[in-house]
Amino acid sequence: MRFAYFDRLSRGRQRIYLKSDAIESLGLPADLVLGGTVARIATGLRAGQRPAVQAACQALISALARGYHVPPVRVRVLARRPADDYGELHGLYEPEDEGETARITVWMRTAQKKQVVAFKTFLRTLIHELCHHLDYELFALEETFHTEGFYKRESSLAGALLQQFAAEAKPNDP
Repeated sequence: MRFAYFDRLSRGRQRIYLKSDAIESLGLPADLVLGGTVARIATGLRAGQRPAVQAACQALISALARGYHVPPVRVRVLARRPADDYGELHGLYEPEDEGETARITVWMRTAQKKQVVAFKTFLRTLIHELCHHLDYELFALEETFHTEGFYKRESSLAGALLQQFAAEAKPNDP
């Protein structure tokens, strides 16, 4: 399925879009067990501890970048989402530029109510931004689009991480 803006793209950009759309799955790199790292994100969010959340997010993204054999990404977790008349910004990916390491920025509190973002929403936002990095660095796309394939890749990776998180949590359950 193509999103409405597809027809407004140049032919070159349409080719990139279609290539992105055709990549529908993104599994975890072999031998990566990240359930404990994901659990640290959840714990940090519950406690509202931004430094702990940032450290856990950086550990997760660094492990994934190494596992996919792509350049590193710096992660920033900021307190409150920026907002304007169009809504709140959940996450931001800034590609590597003139020797500067690529950066992911996510916010752990909502703009209006200043509440800590729900764990799964936060994790999906973090993975969404990583998927932009992977579009450039793993799939060698010249541009990163929000295609149906992009969202499927995001969902498959987030699902795999949540599955490991759930498996990690089970031994501690009564």
